[in-house]
Amino acid sequence: MIEAFGYSLSFLLVVVGTALCVMEALAPGAHLIVLGVALLVAGLVGLFVPAAATPFVLAGLVLVVGAASLYLYRNYEVYQGTGRGQSLDADDLRGKRGYVLEEVTPRSGRVKIESGGFNPTYGARTISGSIEEGEDVVVVDPGGGNILTVEAVDGADDIDRELDRDADGA
Repeated sequence: MIEAFGYSLSFLLVVVGTALCVMEALAPGAHLIVLGVALLVAGLVGLFVPAAATPFVLAGLVLVVGAASLYLYRNYEVYQGTGRGQSLDADDLRGKRGYVLEEVTPRSGRVKIESGGFNPTYGARTISGSIEEGEDVVVVDPGGGNILTVEAVDGADDIDRELDRDADGA
């Protein structure tokens, strides 16, 4: 059994892995969780399966578990992932796109915004006219609350709209 500082290598991996996980909890977003989980799992395997407590096996476990936890971290939002599900403030909603859940008029309506935070459904109003259920919309004024001002997406992107404005002004 390999020892350092009077402790087994497996025990040290558990201690360091736990410390990294705790540090990540105190400072989220530092990405210490991937390495912390890898070291913690390798250390626990080394403690409970003494035959696997060789440096090469533990190093292999750290690499495999680290790769798996990084994959989960990035792709499945097990921890933080791509940021979906985070709350947004009003300014973050300006320009976001979504679709109409209930017909939107100047007095009522509901929309669902893509990447719209923890609860992506919002009350919505139009400046004039109405937008039918299922149509695509863009937020033009977040309004600072749960009621957004939206307009129908005409199929043109932001660049096309800017070019049209320049052509009308020239």
